[in-house]
Amino acid sequence: MALATLVSVIWGLAFVAIKYGLDSFSAPQLTVIRFVIGALPAFFVPRPRLSFAWIVAIGLSLFTGQFLLLFFAYSEGLPAGLASVTQQMQAFFTVLLAAIFLRDLPSVQQGAGMTIAFTGLALIALTVGSEFPPVALALALAGGLSWAVGNVLVKHRADIPVFPLVVWCSLIPPLPALALSLAIDPTPDLVAALAGASWLSIGAALYLGVGATTVAYAIWGRLLQDYPTGAVAPFALIAPCTGVVASAIAFGEVFSPLRYAGMALVVTGLAVVVLRRIPVGSPRSVRGR
Repeated sequence: MALATLVSVIWGLAFVAIKYGLDSFSAPQLTVIRFVIGALPAFFVPRPRLSFAWIVAIGLSLFTGQFLLLFFAYSEGLPAGLASVTQQMQAFFTVLLAAIFLRDLPSVQQGAGMTIAFTGLALIALTVGSEFPPVALALALAGGLSWAVGNVLVKHRADIPVFPLVVWCSLIPPLPALALSLAIDPTPDLVAALAGASWLSIGAALYLGVGATTVAYAIWGRLLQDYPTGAVAPFALIAPCTGVVASAIAFGEVFSPLRYAGMALVVTGLAVVVLRRIPVGSPRSVRGR
């Protein structure tokens, strides 16, 4: 429970770190830095038993698409606290995609949770304006959809250990992100950006690469291997709550009552989907032990 809570707090604080990282780096540059750091263990971790086609597909969807789109959403004005909530729509997109492509039909409980969450999303959409343009919400939701595609691909290969998969899939985002940086950034020189970056931005990039990627995914993956999914998944509810509180403290973010209501409905819908009456028993044995 302590480890699952720690991971969710790490991920919640990552939404604040992203905003600090984007003070010195563009969205593509921050993506490059994050996943170059996240891929460093590939020197020591054997490649999972997956073809490179699978690694590329998962890396492009789970990491490249998700985080590039999210970082661009920040650049368009998405508040960090709201980002931590809207990204949880990935859970509902995952359920829908799994139903379509894997014939994994949602339960009545999951359907109710998705209905609540989409109602909350509709309320959030009513609050878009000059301070928070529609394109920022669209980019954030597109990032959540990309995350969901990656989830479905990972679910299809549930026999693969999570940590090696994360490390090797982290090799994929740097190249397309660097190419995008060269194409659209006014100052695409990554070395110059690093040299001129503030210590706060560099620390944020290190936090995203080491803490939010390598460490957090390693712990989370091991927990999913050792315990029932229903016992671990509810702790994901802590991440958006941490993101909202941390953003309010760091940036003084204050939202309208309508937006808070929408955010609360999204988190409530997530709770309905992931909270199940599954007792937490002793750890399941891990394959290979």
